Amino acid sequence: MEDYLDIVYDEKSRPLSSYPEKLISHIIDICELEKDKDQTLIEPGVGRGEHLRIFKNKGFNVRGLDISKKSVEMSPDLDIDLINSDGLTWPYPDSSFDVVYSKSFIEHLQNPESYLNEAFRVLKPGGKIINLTPDWDSCYVKFFDDVTHKTPFTLVSLDQITRMTGFVDVKSYAFRQLPLTWKYPFFNFISSIIAPFVPVRTSNKFLRWSRELMLIGYGVKPLN
Repeated sequence: MEDYLDIVYDEKSRPLSSYPEKLISHIIDICELEKDKDQTLIEPGVGRGEHLRIFKNKGFNVRGLDISKKSVEMSPDLDIDLINSDGLTWPYPDSSFDVVYSKSFIEHLQNPESYLNEAFRVLKPGGKIINLTPDWDSCYVKFFDDVTHKTPFTLVSLDQITRMTGFVDVKSYAFRQLPLTWKYPFFNFISSIIAPFVPVRTSNKFLRWSRELMLIGYGVKPLN
């Protein structure tokens, strides 16, 4: 069977871009992460390694997890452990990391509760979890175009599962993957107006990301 990264994330259909760099900078800002502070960060479902490498370049001590051997081959400069993160124990002691970060990962899991419990375990007290996942309400028509998608999330369900795991100071919200809208609310307003009229499978990036939203769920492991 062909590797997931070869089929879904080949460079022809998903070319490398400057977006991950902008997104990580945005995440560091809104989640108040402390770069250049010897912070340890682990990313399950690391894929091509783009996000993990950016965190590393920004001063984080990073580690990745992925089920795909291709992921390890594509990022020989990163420490990536080959493991199925869905419902299994991670090979790290309790309280090992300051941040657990994932993008477009939790929706691939049959047992997202097990993943969150394991993330809670390996986080240090005061450590942060950050999960980004497609918004079911705006992406449901295309959600199962990716055959490996298993568990969709809404804003409500992502917030609930994060709180149920034991995280505090939980914040969950939707955002557009258009950096222009992060800086200028006016463009976010324009996108919201045109979104209902955008064809589901448009190839225009501005129109697509005006319609399709991403969710972010953030939480903190209690100090005691």
